[in-house]
Amino acid sequence: MYTNCFKRILDLIAALILLVIFSPIIIICFILLLIVNKGNALFFQIRPGYQSTPFTILKFKTMHDGVDAQGKLLPDEVRLTRIGKIIRGLSIDELLQLINVIKGDMSLVGPRPLLTQYLTRYTPEQTRRHNVRPGITGWAQVSGRNALSWEEKFKLDVEYVENVSFSLDLKILWMTFLNVVQRKGISADGHATMEEFRGNNN
Repeated sequence: MYTNCFKRILDLIAALILLVIFSPIIIICFILLLIVNKGNALFFQIRPGYQSTPFTILKFKTMHDGVDAQGKLLPDEVRLTRIGKIIRGLSIDELLQLINVIKGDMSLVGPRPLLTQYLTRYTPEQTRRHNVRPGITGWAQVSGRNALSWEEKFKLDVEYVENVSFSLDLKILWMTFLNVVQRKGISADGHATMEEFRGNNN
């Protein structure tokens, strides 16, 4: 009952309230990024959602589009702008996903939506992470975020799917707040973001 009905209602109400509360911060960051990124403050990307259905995720653009001599994008840690590092460190870049929650693409709590090319790399067990809506935060994020290995994150994602409940969601939201305040698990060791998932045999 909670997963099929109440979770969506609570998501919608909470996302609307949070969007209003954080609107001043969102507006300020939008203006700053417009200046830093020369008119491009937003980042759009197709991600797989519930039952692997694709949707467009919305985030602040925290990296520039610099490329090397071969035209390949520079590493994330090189492209991350100074203001982008601050925004990412405070998890402000995730705030725009409240719009995705309102649209029904995402939930406040659930497995993080990853890249579409990962879909063919999952084991059948790992694919179960798509049996619920993806979330702005999740069980894997409050348990280590980018500091965890892919296998550990996927195991926690499936664990969440198997045990989703109102009390678990409240626990994850509270732990998310504490992690943001303490700035825990923001980056993987030596990287601005998590390394690419290349499959379970790599």
